[in-house]
Amino acid sequence: MAWRRQRRSRSTRAELQFSVSRVDRYLREGNYCRRLSASTPVLLAGILEYLTSNILMLAAEEAFIRGKKRITPEHLCWVIQNNRQLSQLFKENTKSLDDLP
Repeated sequence: MAWRRQRRSRSTRAELQFSVSRVDRYLREGNYCRRLSASTPVLLAGILEYLTSNILMLAAEEAFIRGKKRITPEHLCWVIQNNRQLSQLFKENTKSLDDLP
């Protein structure tokens, strides 16, 4: 019997926590384009993971400064609104952030 190498997911090969297969499925089901490169979902998963970790890190720092042990939606909103680059990135998608205290 021949020895077979155990399969590794694309997320594991790219050393990402975000699921590359899920991003690939969303891109294909969304019909954003007719053809999709094999590296596109890997790149997009990496970008999403980077943005998420950056926002969570800034929100954790804000929660620590305010003496809290949990990150709340208010911390996330504050970080997005007060970071120049993040506010520019999310300017079209943060209309409901103004309603939070």
